[in-house]
Amino acid sequence: MSQVNVIGAGLAGCEAAYALANRGIKVKLFEQKPENYSEAHHMETFAELVCSNSLRSDMLHNGVGLLKAEMRKLGSLIMETAEETKVPAGGALAVDRELFSKRVTDKIMAHENIEVIHQEVCHIAEDEYTVIASGPLTSSKLVEELKRITGEEYLYFYDAAAPIVTKESLDMDKVFFGDRYDRGDGDYINCSMNRDEYEAFYEALISAEVVPLKEFEKEVVFEGCMPLETMAKRGRETLLFGPLKPVGLKPQGAEREPYAVVQLRQDNKEASLYNIVGFQTHLKFGEQKRVFSMIPGLENAEFVRYGVMHRNTFINSPKLLNCRYGLKSNPYIFFAGQITGVEGYIESASSGLLCGIYLARKLNGKEVVELDSATAIGALSRYVSNGTVAQFQPMNINFGIMDDLGYRIKAKKSQRNMMKSEKSLALIEEYIEKGYNL
Repeated sequence: MSQVNVIGAGLAGCEAAYALANRGIKVKLFEQKPENYSEAHHMETFAELVCSNSLRSDMLHNGVGLLKAEMRKLGSLIMETAEETKVPAGGALAVDRELFSKRVTDKIMAHENIEVIHQEVCHIAEDEYTVIASGPLTSSKLVEELKRITGEEYLYFYDAAAPIVTKESLDMDKVFFGDRYDRGDGDYINCSMNRDEYEAFYEALISAEVVPLKEFEKEVVFEGCMPLETMAKRGRETLLFGPLKPVGLKPQGAEREPYAVVQLRQDNKEASLYNIVGFQTHLKFGEQKRVFSMIPGLENAEFVRYGVMHRNTFINSPKLLNCRYGLKSNPYIFFAGQITGVEGYIESASSGLLCGIYLARKLNGKEVVELDSATAIGALSRYVSNGTVAQFQPMNINFGIMDDLGYRIKAKKSQRNMMKSEKSLALIEEYIEKGYNL
């Protein structure tokens, strides 16, 4: 029986290991926790959600909503577990992060074809099948090893995690429950600001102290995870079109929308913890307490976790990888997850799933049929392996990297996106019916 080493028990590593194991491949899954932790991880369990507990939109006219639907059809471990542990989040899919991580861990540990080895990997055997899913916080020792086997220097950018507060510490008389455009059952806690409150908050935010970077570090921020203060410094009204956007949110009985709205999203099943949506930050902890307590309703908020910022590592995938997430220079070595330049929880998991499916087919002596860019999961794999990309940056799934419909149509963008989704899901069904997923 064939065997594969999988390095890293994050979302991508767990998905890859599970996909391989379910197809009869023996897997050695290496995870450095609990012996070693990165600066952003603190739980012993697998598939830890470091930043938000949201897996983003579940709507099919949204790229990540389509990607989730494809993954469900392909037998995703992460999607299965997310459904089991979801918490209310309107039109999005959010989970109880601790329960989610525990359930994934239990399923991995119970699988007869997976052996878990708690050990930091510092050497890659170049003649053994290996999936490197060490994540954006790959240890310095492994980074040096990856430099050796690829001959490449590594890029990096900065990612950030939002603060979490206790519900009981909020002033419920100053907030209201509701979802943007009423999409949901009033799952978010919303903090309204008038113009004067926003102006005071803005001035405090842009003048607050941030954690100084080390001399050798250069801040390169991915747009999708930009620190709040960095975004604010782009312009006085920038936040009003981002995380403090009031559009579609109006307190019951109010005649108009507030000037600005800060949203809090449920973070656990018990609804005792809420994270401040879009408030990933590089501010010092004391400054976070001072500035964020200016938000109406958060004056006495208890912060159980402050926002943090950390370096994320990813490889120059367009030069190094093929669309199976395999290293072009070595047929034994594969990559999956954010280290490939896919950005986001779901995108990371999808790369592990697809890599696992492809590699299992290869090792079982079956035809490997590659999904193309008419599907979301195929489009991601082809984006990161597109050798024509000159300035490679991390990418969330979006309809822009997918194939056009192939014909012109006069319709709203959301309608065109729905048509792309319908076409994509039909192709996934066909892929499954032909047995290419087995």
